[in-house]
Amino acid sequence: MIAENIAKIRQRMDKAAQRAGRDPKEIVLCAATKMNDAERVREAIACGVDCCGENRVQELVEKRAQNAYKGAPVHFIGHLQTNKVNKVVGFVDLIQSVDRLALLECIEKEAAKQGIVQNILFEINIGAEESKSGFTPEEAVELAEKMEQFPHVFLRGLMAIPPVSKKSGDNCRYFEKIHRISVDITAKKSHNSSMDILSMGMTDDFEDAIACGSTMIRVGTAIFGARNY
Repeated sequence: MIAENIAKIRQRMDKAAQRAGRDPKEIVLCAATKMNDAERVREAIACGVDCCGENRVQELVEKRAQNAYKGAPVHFIGHLQTNKVNKVVGFVDLIQSVDRLALLECIEKEAAKQGIVQNILFEINIGAEESKSGFTPEEAVELAEKMEQFPHVFLRGLMAIPPVSKKSGDNCRYFEKIHRISVDITAKKSHNSSMDILSMGMTDDFEDAIACGSTMIRVGTAIFGARNY
């Protein structure tokens, strides 16, 4: 079932990219692996996902010990508490959910301690929702200009989770705004940043995200089925 689901997602990704005049190879499929055990994660990797995204530190630690991510990069995509930074920095290829200055400072400190450079994305609260964390667009642009103050962190781009949409196309305005923010930051040529990743789009809206410039989609339900909370 996982293999069949991934094949269908790839077909949808390809068609969405072609409609937008883009190369499908530009877009990364990140499997959101929350609440899926090591065996299912390994199956998804074997079936061709590009990377895995973990939401919870405890799951990340447990699955890593079980060699769940062999053969694919692993990203952290959930809310990260500062007291758990040492369990994530240096163990993941990308932290997608850097949503506040205090977290960025903790990541810098831990990466310096390890003598590494940690790749990150800024999470943008693009819908200005009180229930969600993340930088405002203005905060992200301002902080990106100060990345030279964080020599052990490298800003690869932006991530966003728009408000829940009621119909197809509703989130395009948010995706387009994120894309504009990325262009603005790129134009300023900030130090310690490349802005080559736009992580936006999930199971219900990834085709719209691709149309608006997403370079990475995070898909869980369409790969693994609905989670049993």
